[in-house]
Amino acid sequence: MKLTPFVILLFFILSKSLAQEITCSNADKMTFKEKVIAIDGLLENNFGKTIAAVGKTFLGTPYVAKTLEVGETESLVINLQGLDCTTFVENALAFSLLLKNGKTDFKSFANYLKTIRYKNGELEGYASRLHYFSEWIANNEHKGILKDVTSEIGGTAINKTINFMSKHRDLYPFLKNELNFKKIKTSENYLNKQTICVLSQEEIATNEHLIHTGDIIALSTSIKGLDITHTGIATREKDGRIHLLHASTLSNKVEISKLPLAQYLKKITNNTGILVARPK
Repeated sequence: MKLTPFVILLFFILSKSLAQEITCSNADKMTFKEKVIAIDGLLENNFGKTIAAVGKTFLGTPYVAKTLEVGETESLVINLQGLDCTTFVENALAFSLLLKNGKTDFKSFANYLKTIRYKNGELEGYASRLHYFSEWIANNEHKGILKDVTSEIGGTAINKTINFMSKHRDLYPFLKNELNFKKIKTSENYLNKQTICVLSQEEIATNEHLIHTGDIIALSTSIKGLDITHTGIATREKDGRIHLLHASTLSNKVEISKLPLAQYLKKITNNTGILVARPK
């Protein structure tokens, strides 16, 4: 079948648009190929254990903040050389989904990552990114990727005003754009109509046996206007206790907390407890 000039032009535009939507260096594309090899054989019947095993292949990866703040317009940033706490969780989950579904190609990985990172899986500018992690959990639950189990393990619903980004607009370069700012305000207004279920710091040790390896742990905070300050993956280690597998700002790398989660949190200023989300 002969392609018309219009079809050829449309294909060119779509291809160019897709390329512009993804920001990924050649080094990261090489790391992707290496990671696909590294995770081969890690799939288990228990998906949580798969996620923890995949997450551990990132041990030692440098912590780097603000890796997604690239360029003048929002794109799907794939950076495997340096991770912050959220991008570590997102990449571990995306690679685990790749493994679970028997995929090894870059396009599938990018699609999983986009689905996880953006509201309803659609990249539609800066404000479509799930900036507040409580919304990240809720939206990924809506997409069927995980379930918020905090209430099932002893958590209590709370109300909190969420407005940190709009109140600290100067910290976010993309919020210089008035449209982005208005959309973030809209997201905050939506969150302020919802409750957040939190397992208080004092209750974690008692309910630790209900936390599973591979659960996503989000650290709630007393900081005004903010819901979550840090996140990671639960892993039950040889001592029988739940530890946190995470991109640490203290060690500046991906690591497993030396202390069990309950003790680790007591050393974190402003921590009030955790949210627990279980990947399906």
